[in-house]
Amino acid sequence: MRHVVISILGKDRPGIVENLAGIVKDHHGNWQTSSLRHMSDIFAGIVEIAVSDEHAEKMVAELTAIDNLNVQVEVSQPNERADNVVTLDVTANDRPSIVAEISAIIHKNGGNLVKLVSTQVSAADSAQLLFKAHAKIAVENSEQVDVLVEALETISDDLMVDIET
Repeated sequence: MRHVVISILGKDRPGIVENLAGIVKDHHGNWQTSSLRHMSDIFAGIVEIAVSDEHAEKMVAELTAIDNLNVQVEVSQPNERADNVVTLDVTANDRPSIVAEISAIIHKNGGNLVKLVSTQVSAADSAQLLFKAHAKIAVENSEQVDVLVEALETISDDLMVDIET
């Protein structure tokens, strides 16, 4: 069994997901995980598909041949590592470089950013832009979590970190 990770980028139009899912189905693939978005009139997505070795090459060829989409593909074996993963919610006043600051702290404290979903929202009381992120971070052991949270909170006085349980 192979795992195929594809990233998709192109002008948004109806039917993109149906097209992708049809190719996966035709090659007996199993759609594992995905994140699909419409951003500034662009369709952007990433999908992980499990597919047998015998169908992987033909499926990849069809996916990369889709007209008007930039499709990047990586084929690998499934990840069988059992990482300790901590989920954090981060809120701060929005500013340039906040993601760079957060990711540097995570890396310097031995974490690996596994997933990051972020957004900008207006603060209810002031309409100031807030940065909000939902992050999954792999750590070697649970003792790292407190150190990591403390380090993140040193970025600025307005940054709050909540550990999701």
